[in-house]
Amino acid sequence: MVFVTGDCHANYEKFGSRNFPEQKEMTKDDIVIVCGDFGIWQDTPAERWWLNWLDKKPFTTVFVDGNHENFDRLYGDEFPVVDFHGGRAHRIRDSVYHLMRGYMFEFEGKKFWCFGGASSHDVEDGILDADDYESPESFIAEVRQWSKLGRMFRINHISWWKQELPTREEMDFGMKTLEEHNFETDYIISHCCPQEVASTLGFRGSDVLTSYFNEVAHKTRFTKWFFGHYHGEEAVWGKFVLHYDRIERVL
Repeated sequence: MVFVTGDCHANYEKFGSRNFPEQKEMTKDDIVIVCGDFGIWQDTPAERWWLNWLDKKPFTTVFVDGNHENFDRLYGDEFPVVDFHGGRAHRIRDSVYHLMRGYMFEFEGKKFWCFGGASSHDVEDGILDADDYESPESFIAEVRQWSKLGRMFRINHISWWKQELPTREEMDFGMKTLEEHNFETDYIISHCCPQEVASTLGFRGSDVLTSYFNEVAHKTRFTKWFFGHYHGEEAVWGKFVLHYDRIERVL
């Protein structure tokens, strides 16, 4: 079995048996895919407890990264890179994996092209960086002032990372992977979506990734494209499926 759902933001209660009773019939061979913003954030006792709780579930949890992940940790040495179902992944726990960008994975005999990342929408007023200030005290004073003014901002390497958007190399690798598969896959898993789809949902500000996904969508034959990021439940043109809380069985 393969299920797909949307953002978690480190809240995994939807995977409890009351909200997700299907797990009673599942094994570790069955897969639950999270379409980004999984919730790798700060290494705290609470985070470790929840990840261990999730690891004890009867299924295997996998996710693409969103824009709300700690990329210093995700791309650092904490989580080893391993071969996983035909692609490469970071092993978070024995049955929790981060699917790396641009790889083709195989679950239940079907192909899943996976590519995480998205632009943060809550940074309209800017990104603060502690290195830009003369002292920690002056930086903290600026953060407090911006918070007091109600500004929409994040802090570099604390709540925002430039790796939320892919490099040219990652996008080229993803396209090469698709080319090696004759631009055919059964499913696509991402956090954001093609700009043409995002605009239909009311999000008209394009970026390098949504534009890239436009190209992927036009070149690739696929059955369904699942994504999160926009916090809703909606299908666009029958092939593009936005998920948030719902856990949908795909296979």
